[in-house]
Amino acid sequence: MKTIRKMVCLVDGEHYLPVTKSALDMLDNLEHNEVVAVVFIGGTEKLRETSEEGVIEKLGRPVHFGDNPHEIPYDIIGKVIEEYDADVVMDLSDEPIVDYSKRFKIATIVLDMGIPYEGPDFKFYPISEHDILKKPSFKILGTGKRIGKTAVSAYAARLIHKKEYNPCVVAMGRGGPEEPEIVHGDKIEITPQYLMEQSDKGVHAASDHWEDALMSRILTIGCRRCGGGMVGDVFITNMKKGAQIANEVDADFIIIEGSGAAIPPIKTDKHVVLVGANQPLINIENFFGPFRIKMADLVVLTMCEEPMASSNKVKRIIKFIKSINPNATVIPTVFRPKALADITGKNVLFATTAPDSIKDVLIEHLESNYDCKIVGTTSHLSNRPLLQNDIEKYIDEADVMLTELKAAAVDVATKDALKAGLEVVYCDNIPLVIEGNYESLPEAIIKVVDSAITAFETRTGA
Repeated sequence: MKTIRKMVCLVDGEHYLPVTKSALDMLDNLEHNEVVAVVFIGGTEKLRETSEEGVIEKLGRPVHFGDNPHEIPYDIIGKVIEEYDADVVMDLSDEPIVDYSKRFKIATIVLDMGIPYEGPDFKFYPISEHDILKKPSFKILGTGKRIGKTAVSAYAARLIHKKEYNPCVVAMGRGGPEEPEIVHGDKIEITPQYLMEQSDKGVHAASDHWEDALMSRILTIGCRRCGGGMVGDVFITNMKKGAQIANEVDADFIIIEGSGAAIPPIKTDKHVVLVGANQPLINIENFFGPFRIKMADLVVLTMCEEPMASSNKVKRIIKFIKSINPNATVIPTVFRPKALADITGKNVLFATTAPDSIKDVLIEHLESNYDCKIVGTTSHLSNRPLLQNDIEKYIDEADVMLTELKAAAVDVATKDALKAGLEVVYCDNIPLVIEGNYESLPEAIIKVVDSAITAFETRTGA
């Protein structure tokens, strides 16, 4: 049996009140709908009634107003949803009272309260979350792709492991396995040859859970997903099954790792959100960037250096994050490569997903810290034809292929390098906090872990 949907409607004064009332009556007359309240969000052009009492009388329902008829009362929308325990918000307003950015701001408020936001030709739904984890956990998600989620996830896993919290990682990716796959990074030696064997079997051996296992040497569980909605939901994923496996394996803390801007559909105790300072500001400050940021207990701001982001841009992003989520810790960082084997004195071909614009910084870091010679670089790990062209260009000068474990790192970079007789060394990306008065990243991560454990124990009575 279907339940009645308690609906809050948003209306404006750019419509004649009799027209608005007809729309409200129509919604009320639909089966399983009940308009429980109305929020007046602005506009006076077609208002003949000048008093709030007159508007309420004309519409025949409870109507809630902000202090300024020319501004959208965002705070009132949230309060009305809570007061009436609403199941859905229906937007009956229009330009010029709302534009695209204002509607996304309304959507963020509504979805954050766990109910849908609808209009004449749109519906936004809250993200799916399966409440199935039986251990403390946090989720790592991001505002975009290629901003360092797996690097931060692996970094956090190593840190948590060193603190003897015994973590595992459940990661979803676009190249993940049909059935959730356990990789015992704590037990097996993950060599280039081993990854080639997996690739030859048809496994995407550069998928995120393989990278996590290689970099952190802990147990990881790989899952797949297809599609990514605007809010963050995916079309299909087997992550629920992967999370259920995590409940059974030898691990005491679970890290749930997102993919691109897609949010894992698993409920966790806390959230770590990555924001790329290299991203366009409009994607961070508008659309559903704020929705993701508001979820955060810790925000790791990545790529905080020229030419990807100016210091002014970094400051603006930090100020914006704090304005919408004042309780979150915000830490700006940069990534630096860390070779997982000795490359001292060797000629190195370096393969990365970092853009060409930052390659000189990375080369200087590698040469000064590892006493090696970078004879060539390629930023085309995610573009197989261009990657192969770059490898052919530099391979005769190199002794070592140093590569991130991303995209085509195994089936092209590792394969071609081994075929040419080169040594293959994988590299991690380490997040380093930029200069300034910022909290220690390791301390901030452990605080999130401890608070997740406390939240889990409080919620479950453990």
